Amino acid sequence: MKKDLIISKLIVESFFEKLNKGLEVDVAIAGCGPSALALSLALSKKGYKVAIFEAKNEPGGGIWGGGMMFNELVLERELKGYVEELGVNYKEFGEFLVVDSVHFASALLYHTTKAGTLVFNNVFVEDLVMYDKRVSGVVINWMPTIRERLHVDPISVIAKFTVDGTGHPANLVRLLSKRGILASVTGSTENLCSCGSVEYEFPMDAENGERFVVEGTREIYPGLFVMGMAAVSVGGGPRMGPIFGGMILSGLRAAELIEDGLEREVVTIDKEMKI
Repeated sequence: MKKDLIISKLIVESFFEKLNKGLEVDVAIAGCGPSALALSLALSKKGYKVAIFEAKNEPGGGIWGGGMMFNELVLERELKGYVEELGVNYKEFGEFLVVDSVHFASALLYHTTKAGTLVFNNVFVEDLVMYDKRVSGVVINWMPTIRERLHVDPISVIAKFTVDGTGHPANLVRLLSKRGILASVTGSTENLCSCGSVEYEFPMDAENGERFVVEGTREIYPGLFVMGMAAVSVGGGPRMGPIFGGMILSGLRAAELIEDGLEREVVTIDKEMKI
């Protein structure tokens, strides 16, 4: 067999094995930014099945560019232990740590994929799967298909929990709000503007923005969590620029909340089986 054919077969067979694993997961995340990487690493290390779907070719979200393409970024000193656990080099300046953004993004991607997270880049989440008024997964398609507006149907991924990690646009929440589903369920339009779309975040305020992003991390609709800048946009909190501690803490907070939900589900199933 020619080497070129062997190479092609290895790529195709390996990818479809990975894709098949990713069709039914514990957690499906749209967007592969810092919050998604922190969340996926925390849960994958504990044996949960996590898949991330990233529309761009380069997973990592806004980490790579640092501040205005100066590829350095800032973290709060409270994350020193987390950074050291990742093996990331850093410099200390009072209450802050400064890390190379490429080094940091690479470390997060390496550790989460090594822990078992499935990352699918160039894949766009175009819709949600919903059963019995609960978000139960995502609908995916190739990003070039979306970009070229090709008439090609997507496929579905089933998940126990789904996470909007799409950043500023909060794409998954918008899929509910534009249909009036989110407002009808919550009974409130507090976070929706008059046109029914999700509010955009407020102007820059790093100190309050870092606090807000963690506080805003929550299950916003049954089965759907919001975190990172998506949580800031939905809640109308202030943006915070190239300081990323809040993004990491938001992902870790989401991991705690989702793990609680997964554990409750196991308990419920056990009780039903005994009955």
